[in-house]
Amino acid sequence: MKLIIINGPNLNLLGKRETAIYGNETFKDYFLKLQFKYTEIELEYFQSNIEGELIDKIQAVGFDYDGIILNAAAYTHTSVAIGDAVKAIETPVVEVHISNTFAREDFRHHSYISPVAKGVILGFGMQSYDLAIQSFLS
Repeated sequence: MKLIIINGPNLNLLGKRETAIYGNETFKDYFLKLQFKYTEIELEYFQSNIEGELIDKIQAVGFDYDGIILNAAAYTHTSVAIGDAVKAIETPVVEVHISNTFAREDFRHHSYISPVAKGVILGFGMQSYDLAIQSFLS
């Protein structure tokens, strides 16, 4: 099985950014734990702060991978283009958020990705990514 985690803007700052919301662990450290736990999965990671690069990556893997775990971060709530990219591909996408977006600002309650995603996991911290991986295994 081949899965990719795609993270959007500012998630490169995990471990430093708003630690009360996002925790103290870097994504690089967490990703190593996921790779160790799921040795039977070819697990890749991509992060960009640039909307077009996220769309390019979704399109590049969207016909060959078994699954995409997408945390588009703030683009979730603003990018029709990322929603359209997810809609245009064949690979199933699970939308992930570290925080419970419904417990935050009102603008974070809307997603352009949720309507075209296989499912949505949010509010479980970094474990949200683990839960998304498990959704592809069941």
